[in-house]
Amino acid sequence: MVTLTQGNAVRPDPRRWWALGALVASMLTLGFDMTILNVALPTMAGDLGATTGEQQWMADAYVVVFAALMLPAGLLGDRFGRRLMLITGLGIFLAGSVVGALAGDVTWVIAARAFMGIGGALVTPLALSVLPSLFGPDERTKAVGVISAASALGLPLGPIIGGWLLNHFWWGSVFLVNVPMAALGIAACVFLLPETSDPASPKVDILSTALTATGLGALIYAIIEAPGRGWGDALVLAMSAAAAVLLTALVLRERRATRPMLDMTLLAQRGFLFNTLAATLVMFVLSGLLFVLPPYLQAVLGHDAFGTGLRLLPMMGGLMVAARGAQPVVARFGPRATVSAGLVVLAFAALLGSRTTVDSGYGFTALWLSIAGLGFGFSVVPAMDGALGTLPRDRAGSGSGLLMTLRQVGAAIGIALLGSLLAGVYRDRLDVTGLPTRAADTAGDSVVAAHLIAEKAHAAHLAASANSAYVHGMNVVLLVCGIAALVSALLAAAFLPRATAERRVESAAPDMVAATEDA
Repeated sequence: MVTLTQGNAVRPDPRRWWALGALVASMLTLGFDMTILNVALPTMAGDLGATTGEQQWMADAYVVVFAALMLPAGLLGDRFGRRLMLITGLGIFLAGSVVGALAGDVTWVIAARAFMGIGGALVTPLALSVLPSLFGPDERTKAVGVISAASALGLPLGPIIGGWLLNHFWWGSVFLVNVPMAALGIAACVFLLPETSDPASPKVDILSTALTATGLGALIYAIIEAPGRGWGDALVLAMSAAAAVLLTALVLRERRATRPMLDMTLLAQRGFLFNTLAATLVMFVLSGLLFVLPPYLQAVLGHDAFGTGLRLLPMMGGLMVAARGAQPVVARFGPRATVSAGLVVLAFAALLGSRTTVDSGYGFTALWLSIAGLGFGFSVVPAMDGALGTLPRDRAGSGSGLLMTLRQVGAAIGIALLGSLLAGVYRDRLDVTGLPTRAADTAGDSVVAAHLIAEKAHAAHLAASANSAYVHGMNVVLLVCGIAALVSALLAAAFLPRATAERRVESAAPDMVAATEDA
């Protein structure tokens, strides 16, 4: 058990570095899962007959639940014990992984992903919030570096391990690999991690949690279904209206609460608002890219799953290099210049990528992916640090919770909106002349489905048309990403403060890890 000396100074726990190992195992488990599914989606789409919309739900079910439950999950850990909730979260994540591995259809996969999102929501904020209880300010930087490296390591390893598994086993293996990792994390937490809590934290607001989950779910549903049904469809309009009502009710309720879970008044602070917008946009772009790239690498360029994972490394490498180098650049040029420049680099990479053709080959893709990784790293890390640095010490918890939640919402909307844009453009450009109606509809669902039908029907023209349509759709997505990043860069340059307030080391350090892990 961690004990505190007078004045809340941390007395070092003799097991603290072993406990850090438990946290590393927990975060590495989630790090794998953040990227491993993206490589598996094309294979799963072929085996399960999943449409682009269903693939979006397989990715978004986890993110929506994760975003909606992260704040109440963190508060549960503060009140009832962080180790207990960490173990519970890893157990839920393990059970969801088993269900996903054994799922026989798309519905069960989506349900398993949503269940895993509950576990992820418990693990992420609690693994981070334990660090200030274990380490004093003199050791915390080193501890943050260790867990940050572990979180970042999961990003490139996820696609590589997932690709290898898909080449040797069935798609369910990308879920099953989580089981030993989660079991290791549970054992490490049980034997190595001391229990900590904060009984004075705000109570979990059940109604606000329900409003968050249902409002986000309705919004994502409307965005995903709109390309197929049409934006004027009655169901799409009804879900959009429901999302607006539910999320407005959430904002009004939280503004009246004495101790809100989502402290909306923080958005009135210029530094917090525009840094948060920058970090959220980065997650929007990154999640969308990781959704649209694997089908391009697999279906269009013809690489297997393992090769696809390897070919995502340039972006991950650029991200890790920039994340490590961001601090000295900020010290030299200031956070406003660094965030703005990072977003400009990201915009350039996306606009360069939007010039991709069917015959471009992987070399061109590797080039703009590397540049995109640098842009991500130099924008998200200083933006996160800048947002957290503006928070008063007594509101650091609620502020970091709001920031993390908005970042996950950005990821969910990125997958839904950019995926829907891609699906609509692809369907409109695909030439299905001469195909039976049912086969034409199936080919329009995804580029993977089109290739399967082309192979069975020996229709080379269909495969060529699918490749061309998909690349065009991906270019439109990249163009939108580039414009959004450029607009965000201009806003950052105009409105971000020249320097952040004094850094709140004890509260900011764990959330800096969250920025690296989620990116």
